[in-house]
Amino acid sequence: MTIQWFPGHMAKARRQVTEKLSVIDVVIELADARVPAASRNPMIDEIISNKPRLLLLNKADLADPRTTQAWLAHYEKQGVMAIAIDAQSGQGLKAIITSCQLLTKEKFDKMRAKGIKPRAIRALIVGIPNVGKSTLINKLARKNIAKTGDRPGVTQAQQWIKVGKEIELLDTPGILWPKFEDQLVGLRLATTGAIKDSIINLQEVMVYAIKYLREYYPNVLKERYDMSEDILFSEDVVPIFDHIGRKRGLLMSGGFIDYDKTSDLFLRELRAGKLGRLSFENPAMHREDDKILEESAQE
Repeated sequence: MTIQWFPGHMAKARRQVTEKLSVIDVVIELADARVPAASRNPMIDEIISNKPRLLLLNKADLADPRTTQAWLAHYEKQGVMAIAIDAQSGQGLKAIITSCQLLTKEKFDKMRAKGIKPRAIRALIVGIPNVGKSTLINKLARKNIAKTGDRPGVTQAQQWIKVGKEIELLDTPGILWPKFEDQLVGLRLATTGAIKDSIINLQEVMVYAIKYLREYYPNVLKERYDMSEDILFSEDVVPIFDHIGRKRGLLMSGGFIDYDKTSDLFLRELRAGKLGRLSFENPAMHREDDKILEESAQE
């Protein structure tokens, strides 16, 4: 399966971001804590150039906390300022303003030295679809300004939003890149819900997710679906589909398992955190990607 999704409004958003960059002091990049590398758009590096950047790992409440700490240490070694947050509950949000002030201190010190009156920090907030930008903005602004939704592609226009007296945020639509060079990136984003389900094969995404969980978190499948080890570690994943489908009563006429409904239910439960706090990549994993992709393609 080849996963691509680059609607017209995303191409337009990229142009608009480039046009507004000259008035921006700091870029706030939002990534998904469950897939920090996969959910970072490589085009953003090209777009924002040398602007100071704060990386937020959102949905940390859904990610494996030990893996999240490993990512934070990884980015610290790279010289990237990163914070783990949960925009839904507000966890970690206080550190955002402080971090933005730290990243822009040199610029504002120079402005004061020239006698320029201090103003609010102008921050550009960017990220891929469904990573929680609008939820974050509403929490920071303490009012429902930005549209939110549990599907990608809700925000489709830019808007300036005041966050107290300290920051003015420029919201942008989520931007994916035109082509995933590594299809594992697409599978990880599809697993966590960054790509519209209507344009992907959910069964193939479930195959990938099951194989990943079977390797890294085998107990979550056993516990959530009361699954025996014989089924869990069967030669292929069909018995796992059958087991979950029967457990949830997802049957067609004749007693056959409805694999489409099974995939849909499984992914919804996974994304909602019902299987536990899971991360789908870690800093040391990328050298193993080819192996996992090859195994998924054989199903």
